[in-house]
Amino acid sequence: MTNLTSPRARWRNVDPMAAYDRLPPDLRRWLAGAALPWSAASVLRLWKRALKETGCPQAARDRLARAEQKILAQEAARVWGAAYPA
Repeated sequence: MTNLTSPRARWRNVDPMAAYDRLPPDLRRWLAGAALPWSAASVLRLWKRALKETGCPQAARDRLARAEQKILAQEAARVWGAAYPA
């Protein structure tokens, strides 16, 4: 390893496109319109938890949308300040 390569790059054994292709179709449809660059692993973890709790794909998609909105609101405050939008 040289100082030009990140040690984290070696940790990734997963092909991100293959991981995306393995996602359930309902989840892939939601992810195609997502505002954040979710990793397949993180969105699948939330999806499975939401499906386990609700038992309904639509409710799981709604929960993902709420989680994304919460993250976006936190990021907006961090990026533009707590007074945004004024």
